[in-house]
Amino acid sequence: MQYAVPRRGVPGAAFLRRWAHGRVTLRIVGAAEGRRLNRIFRKKNTATNVLTFETGDIVLCHPVIRREARAQGKSVAAHYAHLVVHGCLHLRGYAHEKKRDAARMEAREIRILRRGGIGNPYTLE
Repeated sequence: MQYAVPRRGVPGAAFLRRWAHGRVTLRIVGAAEGRRLNRIFRKKNTATNVLTFETGDIVLCHPVIRREARAQGKSVAAHYAHLVVHGCLHLRGYAHEKKRDAARMEAREIRILRRGGIGNPYTLE
């Protein structure tokens, strides 16, 4: 776990590790670092919720996650869980550029989260 932002409002390390599979580094960043990394690696000049690197690093942008959770009517913790699972699935080769691949990845995310007591992240429950 790496924190580049104050931990206030960020789920605890034990909670986040619960959703991480394999050897990964989770780094929680602010908007400026999130935007910088997204610009460098994806050529997009905006912060994004999660970035996954083949090295096993998963970068989670707290302000984006907090804003999305609020807009989607879900808890910040549930949204973090979803994005950690999402990042780990990318590391295992899952993708979502094609419709069929996205459906497969989403179904896997839903199953994993449901087993951990979190509802479908793609519906407002």
